[in-house]
Amino acid sequence: MFIIYIIVTIVTVAANVFAAVVDFRHPQWVVDNITRWGGSQSWLFTLGALKAAGAPGLMIGIGVPLVGVAAATGLVLFFLGAIVVVTRARWYSHLPWPATYLFLAVASLVLRLAV
Repeated sequence: MFIIYIIVTIVTVAANVFAAVVDFRHPQWVVDNITRWGGSQSWLFTLGALKAAGAPGLMIGIGVPLVGVAAATGLVLFFLGAIVVVTRARWYSHLPWPATYLFLAVASLVLRLAV
């Protein structure tokens, strides 16, 4: 079970690092998406920083369980919020993106608690 936890956590870390880097780079498609969802381009740094903060927290959490639980919980809440924002904007075709990240965060949390 611990090996599965490690694999899922590493995949979750990689996914969140990728998402944070994309937010930091401000590609036009991300700017268009956040604008359509009712946000501002100025939010991208903060959103990227929150995703980026979760990644080392998950990695530290492999050795320090409380940190891992806190990081995974934060990412779960973050991506629940993302789903609310996308749903509020009625852009249902984009729900799979935050849902995938949410699934990874939930899996990391559940596995961290189970190990």
